[in-house]
Amino acid sequence: MKRRTLIVNGVLVVLLGAAGFGIYQAFTPATNTAQAQTRSSPVQRGTVTETVSAAGTIASGYSGSANFGTSGKVTSISVSVGDVVSTGQRLATVDGTTATKQLQVAKANLAVANENLSNADTANGQSTTALQAKVDQAQLDVETAQNAVNATVLTSPGSGTVTAINGTVGQQVGSSSGSGGQQQSASGSGSGSGNNSQSSSSASSSSSAFITITDMTNLVVNTSVAEIDASKVKAGQKATVTINALPNAPVQATVSKIDLTPTASGNVVAYGTQLTLASPPDGLRPGQSASVVITVAEADDVLSVPAAAVTTAGNASTVVVEDAAGQTSTKTIQIGVRGESTVEVKSGLNEGDRVVVTAASPGTTNNGRTGGFGGTGGFGGNGGQRTGGTGGLPGGTGGRG
Repeated sequence: MKRRTLIVNGVLVVLLGAAGFGIYQAFTPATNTAQAQTRSSPVQRGTVTETVSAAGTIASGYSGSANFGTSGKVTSISVSVGDVVSTGQRLATVDGTTATKQLQVAKANLAVANENLSNADTANGQSTTALQAKVDQAQLDVETAQNAVNATVLTSPGSGTVTAINGTVGQQVGSSSGSGGQQQSASGSGSGSGNNSQSSSSASSSSSAFITITDMTNLVVNTSVAEIDASKVKAGQKATVTINALPNAPVQATVSKIDLTPTASGNVVAYGTQLTLASPPDGLRPGQSASVVITVAEADDVLSVPAAAVTTAGNASTVVVEDAAGQTSTKTIQIGVRGESTVEVKSGLNEGDRVVVTAASPGTTNNGRTGGFGGTGGFGGNGGQRTGGTGGLPGGTGGRG
């Protein structure tokens, strides 16, 4: 009986010990079990590139919208969707019977006014002032009537491909408001012929136009950059554009412009940016999505270290240097271009020096959860990871890759 009691008590002690250990493990922070991993990397010469990434959309460099400048019934449409047209080419017409008659009447009135002026008896002191005024008014009436006749013919505001026809023969159309010319997108260019309505709004251009003309060869990429990067992006900088539908065929591009005023969506402020494609691939269409990487700074043949080895606080940057005996020390360095994976070192290190990169062990576990890289930057590729590893918790302050 006494022996059985001792056995039971022993089992209870073991169970209580196991429970206590489990509670200790449950409340022990991950940092207590994380094992630091270090490696050293040589200071070497190379090219350091700083880039800005963004999402973009393929667009046409020119999109013109042609609308009739007079009311009437459509009598003909001379083009079809897909036709390539040139500036000034006839696209469609409306019934010009009334406009033509008004022009004939205006010309007849001008002829009468000129005849009355020429027959004035100036020898008897007849004044020609009133007669000359009638001639001038008749000339204005002829010009107005001629413009009305011209407005019955819709011409192309620019060169490109007919991408939309929003009307049919026999349809009654109304005079569009405007000062003459053509609707065009913000990125478009060209001059109107005076018989179509003009608008600076590209959004309403394609939807409200009787006929839309789009340049399918002069394609651009519209994107936007975050306010923190806006000061770095400038016209003329090189970029690489990867079309999402053609991921294996990146296209070279150049920044053509960046807006001076921002657009805001909620708390996000960005600046519209446009890129010109060097050699657009065949089959590219406006509206396709793309990824953009703009090179904003580059330094060739310079000393560089992994970005994960550099710790920056304020304006001061430091690295941990390892000597031949394995001893480490902290050095202050002056950095230049900061790339995604490497950083340019302007002073403080020599080629061949070795810098230390530290990361939390990727295999460390905390209550069954796999710990990720973090700490001061991790070992992701050549420059560390931005966040904790897959399935892990972000380490420390989160490394910058």
